[in-house]
Parts: sequence; C-alpha cells; structure tokens
Amino acid sequence: MSKNKLGEFPFEKGIYKNMYKDRLWTMRQYAGFSSVSESNKRYLKLIESGVSGLSIAFDLPTQIGYDSDDDMSFGEIGKSGVPISTIEDMENLFKNIDLEKISVSMTINSTAAILLAFYFAVAKKRGYNFKKLRGTLQNDILKEYIARGTYIFPIEHSLRLTSNVFEFCQKNIPKWNSISISGYHIREAGSTAVEELAFTFANAITYLDKAKDDGLDIVKLTEQVSFFFNAHRDFFEEIAKFRAARVIWAQIIKDRYKITNVKSQLCRFHVQTGGSTLTAQQIDNNITRTTLESLSAVLGGAQSIHTNGKDEAVSLPSEKNATTALRIQQIIAHESGVANYIDPIGDSTLIKDLTQKMIEEVNLKIDNIFKNGGMKTLIENGEIQKEIEDSAFKFQENIDSKKTILVGVNEFIDEKKDIDSGTSFEDKSKDRLKLLETFKRNRDSKGVEEALEKLVYTAKSGENLMPKIINCVEKNCTLGEIIFALKNVFGEYLE
Repeated sequence: MSKNKLGEFPFEKGIYKNMYKDRLWTMRQYAGFSSVSESNKRYLKLIESGVSGLSIAFDLPTQIGYDSDDDMSFGEIGKSGVPISTIEDMENLFKNIDLEKISVSMTINSTAAILLAFYFAVAKKRGYNFKKLRGTLQNDILKEYIARGTYIFPIEHSLRLTSNVFEFCQKNIPKWNSISISGYHIREAGSTAVEELAFTFANAITYLDKAKDDGLDIVKLTEQVSFFFNAHRDFFEEIAKFRAARVIWAQIIKDRYKITNVKSQLCRFHVQTGGSTLTAQQIDNNITRTTLESLSAVLGGAQSIHTNGKDEAVSLPSEKNATTALRIQQIIAHESGVANYIDPIGDSTLIKDLTQKMIEEVNLKIDNIFKNGGMKTLIENGEIQKEIEDSAFKFQENIDSKKTILVGVNEFIDEKKDIDSGTSFEDKSKDRLKLLETFKRNRDSKGVEEALEKLVYTAKSGENLMPKIINCVEKNCTLGEIIFALKNVFGEYLE
C-alpha cells in the first residue's frame, strides 16, 4: 500500500500533516425543532455546551418547497426539523448567534438556493463581513433522486440551480462549502460501503462536469467541495472506507480533471453516525453503537463529526440525550488519548488491505457507471435505486435469518418492551400559521409580485438565478412562492 506521509498525495493517512494534534475535528450537533424559537433555544444551548458548528435540520415541507400554510404541509410542520418560509424565520432562527463566529451547516437540497438566499440576506442585513462567513450547504440534489425523494424539478433544472449556487458562493462567500456531496443518505437507504463511496463520487463527477460546462472555475470549486459520509456498523471497514475516500478523490481530481492544486485534491468530509444502525429496542445500547462509530470516524480522519442521540430511532433527540451524544466526542477527543497520535492505526496490515480492496472495488464501480451512461441516465432509468434496494433487502434477509446479529432485536432480546418514546413532539403549527399570516399581511404585495416576475424572466434565460432569488427574499417573498414561480418554468420531476 501507499507509503505516502500525512498531508501528501494521495492523502490516505490524512489531509493534514499533524491532524488532530494541531486542531481537533469540528463537533457538530444536528438539530431543528417544532418551531423557529425552540430551535434557536437549542442552538444557543449547544453553543454553550461547546459545539463549534451548527447543523440545521429542516422540516419536510421546507425541504420540498411548501410554506407552512400550504395544504400539503398539514401534519408535517416542524416534525422532522425547523420550518422556514420567510426571511423573518431565518432572522429569528439565528437570533443572538454571531454568524461570523459559528459555522452553519444546512442539510437542504431541492430548496438549497432559497435557504442560502435567506441566510445571505440575514447576513447582509446584519452587516457581516461575507468573507468571514463559514458554513456548508448540502445542495446535493442527485442523491435525493437516489435515496431520499425530496426532489422538485426535473434533473437538468436541479443541476442548473446547484451550479448557480457554486458560482454565487465563489464570488460572494468564499469560505462556504457550496456543496456537501452526501453518501450518508445513500447508506441510510441500504447501500453497502462500496456503493456509498462509488455513487457519491459519481455524483461529484456529474456536478463538476456540469460546472465545467457552465464555464465555472473548477479549481476554485473543488477547493470548496466537501463530503458527508456515514459511520456504520463494521468498525474496521468504516475506517478503511474513510481512508479510501481520500485516495479515490485525490486521484479523480488529479487524473480526471488534471488539477494539481493540493487544496482541490483534499477530500474533506463530515461524518454522522448511522441512524439506521440505531434500535428502538434497548435504546441505551445505542450509546455504545455511536461511540464505536464516532471512533471509526476519528481513526478515519474526519474533519467534522456528529454523534446521534440514543433516542433517534424513535424521535428527535431530547436535550439531555443530545448533550450525552456530544460528550461522546469530547471524551474521545480529550480523555482517550487518540487525538495525541498522528494516524495511530495507519500502519496496520488489516487497515491497509481493507483500504486497498475498497479503492479497487469503488473505482471499478465508478468506471462501470460512466461506461453505462453516467448518473443522470442511470437515475432516470432507476438502476441506481434498484441496486441500493437489492443491498437493503439482502441486509434485512441476513437480520431475519440471524446471519447478522442485531443486539436487542434478533438476539439478546428482553421480554419486556422497553421502547423509549424519546422527545415528545409539541405541535406548534397553529402559532406558526398565525405568524405567517401576519407576515404576509404586513408586506408590500406589489413588491412581492414584481420580484417573482423578475425571477420567472431570469429562469427562462440562462442567467444565474441566485441574485433574483435573493431579491425575492428581501422583498418578503416566501419559500413556497419562489418554488411555485420556478415550477411554472421548470415543471416537476415524476419518477
């Protein structure tokens, strides 16, 4: 295997020379609750607890382009995250939070351009220095067609919006990662570790090719690209996967795009422990699972980690469980001694062999994807989805037959049912609808109409949509109104 040192191509051992001895990974906690005010309270407490970055979870209506007062939002407002429909919502979400000091990660895809516009408009209103703003926008729409389903527009129009965001970030907020290409959700949908990496990097190639066709600076763009991976069950396989990811990406950038810029070659990634590995049965066992998964991310060289709460198999985590999850990372960082050593297990024969095997299998799969038409074609044909479904089915078969042991589920079962209900959901939708009604009543309707007309006109051209989306946000258009205007031009994607 490679004899390269830390911080040297192809970065198998780590992207930085001294890794965590110089700087620990960012400890993020992912949160979003039934209302903007409740989410803001949780963020302030997380910052007080020691997190160095916030990861925002949005509710389902926000993810698929509906305002909270839309009939389609009924029953889903605030359930899977925070509802955001207006610039006022975004202002209140970050109330008393200095955006120049706290990095913000937004897990949003089909409406990513609009949520970024809300964020940017708030930053502009507060007079922040745009060059100091740090964060990550997931903005990874292809994996929505593959694994999650929160798409809106046909693929070609979605790719246009993604590319528009790239260009906007390059010019205006250079420290923002304009995309976090996600293998996490692909893995959550049931893929193998090899499929997680292969489909993620094939998506990345698709985005870069689109940006290149649009005339963007690929060197600058690749400096901004980051990834989001899953820390799953198999401890050593996961460590090898993270190490393999760095090698594969460095080779893609150097060989496929002929980019020698070292910063472009670095595979920087955030890791979240596997939600699908958690069980509703015997939920205290989940603390052990997330500890091992977090440690695999550390030994794999992650730049940022989120540890799931033990109750996330049944609900959003309680405040107590979210804090306990954060403490897991802090104990690994400050008590275990792991961070005192640079690449402590990198010379293990087992890790080297597993990493090499992973690299070979992933590269073979990527080659086959592009020989058969690329990701857009294979997604539209349903072939990628089918492969993930087959892997998920096989895994479930192994659970059912006890070939794979899941403690507390198919073995070592307690007779008593001890499923914890976790955080109880407090429905605040009535209060939310009143706020939205007041917001719409007090705005300049003519200004809203004019801003949306300008957006439609630009959508019909080939221009970048971000300036017009920001104009809409500043004129108090809602997320749903902006999406509806774009639907009139782009149409909707039907599987």
